[in-house]
Amino acid sequence: MNDLLQRLRERKLVQWALAYLAGAWALLQVIGLVGQQFDWPSAMLRGITVAAGVGFFVVLVLAWYHGERGAQRVTGTELLIVALLLVIGGGLLWRFAPRAPETETAQTGTDSSSGNRSAARSVARPPEKESDAVSDKSIAVLPFANLSDEKANAFFADGMQDEILTKLSKIAALQVVSRTSTRHYASAPDNLPEIARQLGVANILEGSVQKAGNAVHINVQLIQAASDKHLWAESYNRTLDDVFGVEGEVAQAVAEALKATLTGAERQVVTAKGTENPKAYEAYLRGRAADNAQYTYAGAAIAVDNYLLAVREDPQYALAWAAAAVAMSNMYLNNYDTARSTADAVRHAADMATKLQPQLAESLVARGAYLYRVERNFPAAREIYLQALAQQPDNIDFLSELFFVERRMGLWDKSIAHYREAIALEPHNVSTRVQGACEIFLRLRRFDETRELLEQALKIAPDDTTSRACLAQVEMQLGRLDAAATWLERVPADLRENYEAQARMQLLALRRDAAGLAAFLEPAQQRADAQLNSDDIAGLILFAFAQRDAGHGELARKTFQRLAALLAAVGDALDHVSTTGATSPLVYAGLGDWPKALSAARHQIDVHRNDANESADAKITLAKILAQKGDRDAAIAMLPELIEIPSGVTPALLALDPMWDPIRDDPRFVALTKQPVTEYRVPHG
Repeated sequence: MNDLLQRLRERKLVQWALAYLAGAWALLQVIGLVGQQFDWPSAMLRGITVAAGVGFFVVLVLAWYHGERGAQRVTGTELLIVALLLVIGGGLLWRFAPRAPETETAQTGTDSSSGNRSAARSVARPPEKESDAVSDKSIAVLPFANLSDEKANAFFADGMQDEILTKLSKIAALQVVSRTSTRHYASAPDNLPEIARQLGVANILEGSVQKAGNAVHINVQLIQAASDKHLWAESYNRTLDDVFGVEGEVAQAVAEALKATLTGAERQVVTAKGTENPKAYEAYLRGRAADNAQYTYAGAAIAVDNYLLAVREDPQYALAWAAAAVAMSNMYLNNYDTARSTADAVRHAADMATKLQPQLAESLVARGAYLYRVERNFPAAREIYLQALAQQPDNIDFLSELFFVERRMGLWDKSIAHYREAIALEPHNVSTRVQGACEIFLRLRRFDETRELLEQALKIAPDDTTSRACLAQVEMQLGRLDAAATWLERVPADLRENYEAQARMQLLALRRDAAGLAAFLEPAQQRADAQLNSDDIAGLILFAFAQRDAGHGELARKTFQRLAALLAAVGDALDHVSTTGATSPLVYAGLGDWPKALSAARHQIDVHRNDANESADAKITLAKILAQKGDRDAAIAMLPELIEIPSGVTPALLALDPMWDPIRDDPRFVALTKQPVTEYRVPHG
């Protein structure tokens, strides 16, 4: 043993080993930083590390055989041999090192509609079809559990989850599933691998929030779903005075655990605190919870209450201003909350967000919402949405805003392409899937594709009422009223908003069921004029004509007079209101005031000339007024175009709708009702 130690000292083996270890350690640190910056594969970095370990033994062998002077006699050739061994060994390990198995997401169904782009962001991956490999940087944030004794504090858990998800979505290296796709899941489910498969992600973030008075306790854990491996977990004990920024801390920690590199700009955005005012922050979280949970006009009004409270507490809170602008723009478009959600209010909120943080994606979307829903400047809104998407290309909400405005511009091919991007990113996002089916494919009379998309949505969420209402509208467009009624059987009769209300009122009108319309619209009849929303007004117009056709002329006249007084009071203020503005001239037709009816109808055509949806509704209204007036030639002359254009009428609806009764016996009209349904195909070239 003494002899061996003496020989080691003579050959300076220990010194050489220490020198090599120090040099290799320094080199690996540099390589690690470079690899993280350029997102090198982890297998490559592991290969270099192992190669460095192999090189250590090679160096020891070389030093031993160089005799008494050891490392001092190592030649340049021998050093080159060591370097080559490191490079060759690292390359072989990178090439042949075992990789983690790629996870497949089982999907179902197909989507045959055409789009402009292929790959992951243009070809739909509906739930029935096998998807591509899941990225190891994909993540879903499940609803956070509310552990507070006071259940009224559930908003804090909801809002915290939403804020963390929003921060994560700002990191380009991560693929983050939206809240809409995850909101139906439990907070801490037992079947994580199955949920991850359904959502098409590799990782799940779970959390819980406990709020008691001024104290907040937050637990968060990141789990690799396939292996149930906990990648990271942390607990935060804060007060309301210092809870700001927790979502940014979580987002950074998750990114680090998933080896996702943040750019300098991303780090700045993720760590930014929207406010440091506890009351403003709490009000904002309440608003987000109401916005996300209820999906109704009433829920949106509660959200606006809290957003405006937040900016009263902190006028510099750009995120709250932006959220208020978007929420109020939707209510402005639908004539709800009219005293507060005015054009000036939407503009002011959007301007404040833009002034405070002009480059913030949410500020851009707020500006886009004002341009879209208030100014009706669709091209300018589209450009703004594209800017926001450049910051967050996988943001489903931004994509939805984009395909909605493109649909109004008549850019159907682009609208379809962006819709497909959205559902390809999140095949289980029911809301996005249904809205695109109803607002794009249904309007194009591509009924088979509409039906297919909606049936896929029902496989994901069997009780989704909007899917059923839109399927009922498909059947009505084809003249199948009994089939439409079957779809509406599982839609609660007290749902009086949006698609559900529109479908039920349309079915009752086509069935000439004045009593049914009276019962359904009783709440609207009891409301003050200022409280009527767009669905109420559209329903009351249908109801008044149904009353008249049922022989209740005096009751119909009173309903028409009420609506006419409402129109006189608001002037042109209803021009912007979705659908209702375009159909409101029918009120004057119901009163027999033909000059005013025709003038108002032509005004609506002019107002909506750049809107592919509302312009069709306005033209249909003019044709109905001409039919009601008995001007057969003028009414029938308009119908061939209305059968062809998007958002127009179908031959089956012509055959069933009582509004066409005055010209129903005309042979030209009869011939139109017997035509086959023609799908609208987007022209190319």
